[in-house]
Amino acid sequence: MVLFLVGWSRAFAAEETTKIDNELVRVLVVESAAGARSQLHEHQVNRVMVYLDAGKMTLTDSEGAVEQLNFKKDEALWSPMTKRPHVSENVSGHPVKIVEIEVKSLPGRKQAAGELDWVKVDPRRYKVELENDQVRVVRVKYGPHEKGVFHEHPYNLVVAYLSDGQMKVSPQEGEPVTVSYKRGDVKFGRASKHVEENLSDAPLEIVVVELK
Repeated sequence: MVLFLVGWSRAFAAEETTKIDNELVRVLVVESAAGARSQLHEHQVNRVMVYLDAGKMTLTDSEGAVEQLNFKKDEALWSPMTKRPHVSENVSGHPVKIVEIEVKSLPGRKQAAGELDWVKVDPRRYKVELENDQVRVVRVKYGPHEKGVFHEHPYNLVVAYLSDGQMKVSPQEGEPVTVSYKRGDVKFGRASKHVEENLSDAPLEIVVVELK
């Protein structure tokens, strides 16, 4: 079913589910049918978009200017707040599923990463894909049953899972925790220090959006 959903920032002709909503971020999972066309709407905050399917969308603003957006499967892109209202249309020819991460915090780095910063201590598994004064987006890749090294997440974060599996997270203090997840799941996490281990027989891939 295609629903017209009117929110504080937009109206989308799609199935939309709010997964996380707190003082820092709102995370939506949007399923857009082939040919779905939105009502005129705007985005009042900056966003990170994680595209779970490859596809194409057109964005037609209130003055008639048209932009075509092409995205790859599992790609993460920065999407700044809109200057003018627009209408979006899924012209992919097939449904697409998108994780939309709306950043509520104001621009400006709140703290610096330390020596145990995860992208410094383990650059093979953790690679920065984009960074600005609001977010740092990191792609995580683990091989089957691979264990990482002790590291720190200096910022609060949103995790978007791109594969099914299980991970063991062993904190600096306390008992290890096993996390089970499915592709397309999202979760919110606070700054922490731990070791991660892929418990699955298959590779693990995650996109993490750190909130500065």
